[in-house]
Amino acid sequence: MDQLIQRALSGEPRSVARLISLVESDSPFVERVMKQLYPHSGKAQIIGITGSPGAGKSTLVDKLIRRFKKDGKQVGIIAVDPSSPFSGGAILGDRLRMQDHALDPDVFIRSMGTRGSLGGVSRATHEAALILDACGKDVILIETVGVGQSEIDIVKIADTVCLVLVPGMGDDVQIMKAGIMEIADVFLVNKADREGADKVVADVRIMLDLSPQKAWRPPVLKTAAEKDTGIDEAAAAIDSHSAFLQKTEEGRMRRYARLEMEVEGILRREIASLVERAWAERKNQGVLEALEERRMDPYSLAGDLLDGVFSARG
Repeated sequence: MDQLIQRALSGEPRSVARLISLVESDSPFVERVMKQLYPHSGKAQIIGITGSPGAGKSTLVDKLIRRFKKDGKQVGIIAVDPSSPFSGGAILGDRLRMQDHALDPDVFIRSMGTRGSLGGVSRATHEAALILDACGKDVILIETVGVGQSEIDIVKIADTVCLVLVPGMGDDVQIMKAGIMEIADVFLVNKADREGADKVVADVRIMLDLSPQKAWRPPVLKTAAEKDTGIDEAAAAIDSHSAFLQKTEEGRMRRYARLEMEVEGILRREIASLVERAWAERKNQGVLEALEERRMDPYSLAGDLLDGVFSARG
């Protein structure tokens, strides 16, 4: 395992892929891997690309890869696809639009399914981003699944969140809704060659005027990714936001908030794992029958389980 980690830190793609696979499969080695990689992370620029299905996120990511490569940067991509609630499988089709970069040594592309996570990214996405960061990628682009109004977990991972909107898909109504519209650091109105793009831009700007003013006002830009239009401006806006985060108190507080969420997420997973094991042992001891016969209530049972878990750990 130590040799695998060292090869990954040297940038070997196959070793990087194996580490991400360990994370996805929830291997018992994950904690050991992440402890060794964490000191090497914290240098990459992590960019979230989110928006509704059909907004052109994958094509936009493909064009941004080219743009960042022109600057001599190593690029990592994590494309998250929805997993089937029935079979658990995922098509992982987003990377089909990035095949021009499949053999590029400066680009690492990884697809992963959501595996039941509801926030637009999978549970392993954050660990995968840390692995790519530690293993030398300068820019990491995370493309979420097509998200709704409350699936905003990308804000817990990305430094800069780009919300992709398109004309003609009801975005003028969604703009006024809380949740996903409030997480954007950059608004990209894609497929801007379509009728109605200017109206979407105007509606977003009105929404920003009505919102509480912050130190960073998200720019609203038009792109047409398929025609390679507006990509330089989008990349420049992303870089400007990254510079803003590095130089301001707001950026520092945002980094602290993300670190808090990172620790809290680990705590929740660890506590859930302990409680699930305790419940698996206890439910075979006749408690379900006791609950059915009302000789026991679920609240007291849950309290007993928690007391047992924490007293055992103490």
